[in-house]
This record gives sequence, structure tokens and C-alpha cells, in this order.
Amino acid sequence: MSTNSRYLSILAAVLMSSMTVAVVAAEVSAVFDPKTCKAEYPKASLMNEEQGTVSMSFLVASDGSVTESKLDKTSGFKNLDKAAMKSISACKFKPGTKDGSPAQTWAKVDYAWKLD
Repeated sequence: MSTNSRYLSILAAVLMSSMTVAVVAAEVSAVFDPKTCKAEYPKASLMNEEQGTVSMSFLVASDGSVTESKLDKTSGFKNLDKAAMKSISACKFKPGTKDGSPAQTWAKVDYAWKLD
């Protein structure tokens, strides 16, 4: 067997073993369902015709409840940001998993406020 062939065989074996580890140690983030959980448009924001997208992160427990939240990017309007954070924090998420079992994970949510 040539040196190149041996090198490729070793490289392939290393890649296969690292892929197996990655699959076993997989983490799946919690999921938010926007169809079942919506925020109410703040009245002042409606009157001022405010629109924008709020980017947030939520730490979701293994039972689907939110234990912590943080604002990642503002919509540009405090009322919209507060309403989204409050409403989505109260929602039930589909819990994330680690190694196939329900676990506490972070979920990122972008909530778009749009006027019709």
C-alpha cells in the first residue's frame, strides 16, 4: 500500500469516528410555534405605525417553559420589543434535546411586527 493510500485510509477512519461522535452528542434547540403563540400589537405602536423585527433568545427548560430570555436585536421600538419578550416568554415551546432526551436549550426567535 502506498503512503498516499495509507494516509487516505487513516483520514477516512478519523473522519468516520468524529462523525459518529457528532451524531451521538447532537443537540437540537427548542422550537417556537408562531401559529399557537402570538403577541398582541401594542396600541401605542399601532397608533404610531411602528413596525420592525425583534430578535430574541430564550432558555427553554426540558418541560418547554421559558426560564430566561434576552433581547438580541431591537426592532427599534421599545413597546414592540417589550410586547414580544413578554408574550413569547409566556409561550410553551417544544423542548430541545441533547443526545435524544429532552433538555434545557436556547432557542432563537425573530418576531416580525407588520401592519396590514
